[in-house]
Amino acid sequence: MNKKNLIFNLAVALLCLVNPFAANAQLAAKVESFPVSDVRLTESPFKHAEDMDINYLLGLDADRLMAPYLKGGGLTPKAENYPNWENTGLDGHIGGHYLSALSYMYAATGNTRIKERLDYSLNELKRAQDAAGDGYLGGTPNGRKIWDEIKKGTINASSFGLNGGWVPLYNIHKTYAGLRDAYLQGGSLLAKDMLIKLTDWMYNTVSGLTDAQVQEMLKSEHGGLNEVFADVASITGNKKYLELAHKFSHQTLLQLLLQHQDKLTGMHANTQIPKVIGFKRIADLEGNKDWSDAASFFWKTVVDNRSVSIGGNSVREHFHPSDNFTSMFESEQGPETCNTYNMLRLTKLLFQTSGEASFMDYYERALYNHILSTQDPIQGGFVYFTPMRAGHYRVYSQPQTSFWCCVGSGLENHARYGEMIYGFKDNDLYVNLFIPSVLTWKAKNIRIEQQNNFAKQEAADIIVDAKKTALFTLHIRKPEWVKDNDLKVSVNGQSTPVTIKDGYLSITRNWSKGDKVHLELPMQLRAVTTPDNAQEYSFLYGPYVLAAKTGTQDQTGLFADESRGGHIAAGPQYPLSQLPVIVGTKETILDHLTKTKGKALTFTLKGVQPSKYEELELVPFHQLHECRYMIYFPLVSEQQVKEQQEKALQQEKEKAAIENVTLDKVFCGEQQPESDHFIKMADSNTGTDNSLHWRETRQWFSYQLKNNAKNATKVRISYNQGRERAANLLINGQKIGSIGVPQSPGTTVVILDIPASLKGESILEIKIEAAAPRVSPRVYEVRLTNEK
Repeated sequence: MNKKNLIFNLAVALLCLVNPFAANAQLAAKVESFPVSDVRLTESPFKHAEDMDINYLLGLDADRLMAPYLKGGGLTPKAENYPNWENTGLDGHIGGHYLSALSYMYAATGNTRIKERLDYSLNELKRAQDAAGDGYLGGTPNGRKIWDEIKKGTINASSFGLNGGWVPLYNIHKTYAGLRDAYLQGGSLLAKDMLIKLTDWMYNTVSGLTDAQVQEMLKSEHGGLNEVFADVASITGNKKYLELAHKFSHQTLLQLLLQHQDKLTGMHANTQIPKVIGFKRIADLEGNKDWSDAASFFWKTVVDNRSVSIGGNSVREHFHPSDNFTSMFESEQGPETCNTYNMLRLTKLLFQTSGEASFMDYYERALYNHILSTQDPIQGGFVYFTPMRAGHYRVYSQPQTSFWCCVGSGLENHARYGEMIYGFKDNDLYVNLFIPSVLTWKAKNIRIEQQNNFAKQEAADIIVDAKKTALFTLHIRKPEWVKDNDLKVSVNGQSTPVTIKDGYLSITRNWSKGDKVHLELPMQLRAVTTPDNAQEYSFLYGPYVLAAKTGTQDQTGLFADESRGGHIAAGPQYPLSQLPVIVGTKETILDHLTKTKGKALTFTLKGVQPSKYEELELVPFHQLHECRYMIYFPLVSEQQVKEQQEKALQQEKEKAAIENVTLDKVFCGEQQPESDHFIKMADSNTGTDNSLHWRETRQWFSYQLKNNAKNATKVRISYNQGRERAANLLINGQKIGSIGVPQSPGTTVVILDIPASLKGESILEIKIEAAAPRVSPRVYEVRLTNEK
């Protein structure tokens, strides 16, 4: 053994002594990811998105983002909180995302202004943490009171509340993640010190609680706290933090996944995905194959059974039934950006320990078609919901008004494009994604440049710049959208036969400076439907999901204001019966599309009804912005056209009649609508009936509905009676009627008059109060209307 190897082996042995998570304790990584700092994007839509994100990050006022933390530390902030979610209960959550985004962006670009902003923000947070005196750092209003109650064992948890606060565990998770990323990506030792202090504070806060008490607390949305605590264990080598990660792993979900049971329908999607990331992170650290398999089962369930063509999932933030995507095509609140952000993080972990190309196939689909599409390339705003409803549109954030969760993840998304383009393992280099970029493989002293422009040529070049001849194997993912026989590879102009194994083609050689691999990647046109085999089809060309612009009219709230519901595209929903359908058969559906001459990545759609949509243009979805659009197209036979249009028209008329008189509404049991209407409650539960969410109570719950024009006349309550259930309805404390009695069991709607004395109020608090000793009916929906 030579001296160099001896030193290396001694170092590994020492590491094993001080780090309980050394190699033999972990699930072995088959492919490692390069640090983001080793990759630089070059000209492409991804690079443009990165540049726009830099502008957005620098356009935010760090003092306003840090204000909630300074208040939490008992200090006077330099500026007031931002509005929207940042001053209505979720104060500080964007500040944590901001740290993560700055850290990744600095790693990805080396931009010194970004680094200055990161350092400034960390120093402000240190002032707050030092003032707290015990390691605490948070922006949650009344945070100290909440945590002191929890430490004493007083826990009042609901899906989106904890001891009177709006998901304080979810909120503080963003702080943990921001400090972690500031250390691991931004290289800040200050952030590392603050992260460990904050973790010790949480360890001490829950140290006197039983496991059952912690599990009760975890009923409330809590982000990926188990993942972060596992990361702290890895950073420090201290097993007590891994114990904390286990303690914060929600057993209700974990046990279902360990048994490979899909009980996701109706669950709040982005509450679950971060938990599973944590399960996988813990599994990787301690070599727990069962937990890793549970995470893989979850991924397959969501990707294979609950996702649409762009890679997103959920309707109104919740998992819809895997066998019925109807709500997906009807709702204006389609896949949520945060969900896909977290699914990509989970995909990364699963790919690293499996090396399976299918994970990267999904990663590419979701990155190109959901994540890239959620940033407006003109003004840089971010998207919360991406409706699959035909003819609808998206809403974009504005830097000074909009502070939703998907603004936080949006800030990060476009700083992380370099994360999975390349991978390595020992003497193997992996090209996972076809994104123009430059990689510095420091361990080998090699520079790799990838060039492609799919709008001009269905091909890619990989150029090796080795300081001296180097022997290694280059593995290039064969995209799912290229047929095996169509793939052509040449090295330095010479055709090279390759074998494809596990989704990758491999070339082993002594690489020299200037060696060039050229790949011909002929794209094929495909039509896919949803996992429930609905007669709705989405078209893909190569890695791109195609979509059609249907207009620019009536995009109410296109750029969001600071209102709590400003992220929802609340403009008119055009009748589906008036939007295009393809008249034909499944076997011939691709014949309806032809390439448009002279326009790259553009197709013309023919054989549709109504005839005004004949020759509609389809382009990659990420290119469409500030417009109404269609991604999925119904397929009908000629005989079905008239029948379906008449039926859909009648349904739309009935729905439109109600929508046209609706002033405000709440979907009960759903997080965001309830939060946006300032829910209050006592002894209340939620659940679902065939994907319809409900809330019931043995005491009461209430919402604040807006009557801005002061013209409300009625309250509509949609509910399921059940047996022996009844409740009183109060508005601003005044009883106006009852629900449940004497109605018979089943779903019904009751319309109650608003008293004249209340019609002049701009805010009406609607309270459902169980009629003792009964439980209330299961309430699906509360609407304020001005119907006559």
